[in-house]
Formats: sequence, C-alpha cells, structure tokens
Amino acid sequence: MADTVCAYCDEGEALDAFGIKIAELPASKVVLFKEQSHKGRVIVASKHHVAEMVELTVEERAAFIEDVNHVAEAVHAVFHPDRVNYGAYNDTGHHLHFHLVPKYADDEFEWGSTFAMNPNRVHLTDAEYDELAKAIVAAL
Repeated sequence: MADTVCAYCDEGEALDAFGIKIAELPASKVVLFKEQSHKGRVIVASKHHVAEMVELTVEERAAFIEDVNHVAEAVHAVFHPDRVNYGAYNDTGHHLHFHLVPKYADDEFEWGSTFAMNPNRVHLTDAEYDELAKAIVAAL
C-alpha cells in the first residue's frame, strides 16, 4: 500500500503535527514527540521507507535496532526513567518506527499499563522542546 505523504520521509507539515526531528543516526531519524506526558518520549524512525522489520536486510535491521538501543541509552542517561516502553505500530503509518516512552514509577499516569498514543495532556513551549532536544542529542 503506497502512502501519499510520509511524515518521516517528507519531514514537512505531517511531521510537524506531532514531532520535531532532532537527530540523524546511521540507520534512523530521531524525533522528539511533542506530547510529553512521558518526559523524554521520542520516536526512532528507520531511514528506509518500509512498513515492517522483515522488509529490511539483516544488516539494515541490526543497524536500526542498534540506533533504537543508542537512543534508549540517551533517554535513560538524561531522564532517568524507571522503564522505557517500546511501541511499534504501523497499521496506518506504513513506515517502520519505534516509540520510546519513558515511564516513571512515582508518576501514577499510566505506570503499569500500556501508554496512550497521544493523551494530549502535556505540550511544551518552543524553548522547552529545544532544551529537551539538546539534552537528548548531547547524550547520543
């Protein structure tokens, strides 16, 4: 199924609606998710426009997962979550990406349950997004 617009490939208004591209890694793009109910939430999107990991070569898949791990390490270093939840959903997006969602035991919001895709609770100022982005990029 062909997409008419891919937020991760086009990096235009479609991406701006939910995220801010903050970095490029060898196999992926790192996007700060604008809805920050879980402080430090990011998306790691493959540089290849594929819907599923099975569409990548062994080498491409290994490089992508290494990037996901690298970003998770940065999220742990900067935000010190108790856990990071990983979500990969492509029912409608058709572009391989992982949501990395820091979870905090002392924050009762969604601790012990699956995270909501977009709870629309916490949006930041441009300066606050910039501060988070700089901290994550510095840890990469």
